[in-house]
Amino acid sequence: MGANANPTNLIVPAMRGLYDKLACAAYPIVRVTAGLFLVPHGAQKLFGMFGGGGLGGTAGFFAKIGLEPALPLAALVGFVEFFGGICIAIGLLTRPFAAAAAIMLLVGAYKVHLAKGFFMTNGGYEYALMWALLMVAVFIKGGAHASLDRKIGREF
Repeated sequence: MGANANPTNLIVPAMRGLYDKLACAAYPIVRVTAGLFLVPHGAQKLFGMFGGGGLGGTAGFFAKIGLEPALPLAALVGFVEFFGGICIAIGLLTRPFAAAAAIMLLVGAYKVHLAKGFFMTNGGYEYALMWALLMVAVFIKGGAHASLDRKIGREF
């Protein structure tokens, strides 16, 4: 029996050993992936990489949708996505950056996507909301065992 005191009756009991061995990797995979997937979006906003508009283009878009002051907000969002994404991935200052990312994604879901309905295929809010809720979960859990926060012994 694995670490679980009240194990689930598995359909394929032979898989229990594998599941028990890999369970400790599940959350770090989620946290690292979520953090790294934010980074290129920040690179678009800050540096104009990957077809992004850079700070000027992002600020112009923000002004167009009523997010002011547009330039400082563009820089802040780019910072949270780029540097915050890196920090979430390595588990450093995990909770503050996850909270900032969740807020940013909720604002985006509301300001950019809400009027387009639910489905992402129509530009709707489903994807931004899913990412926001993922960041809420990372905020709640923190860096956990495979993080720099834990390694240095300090978490928010």
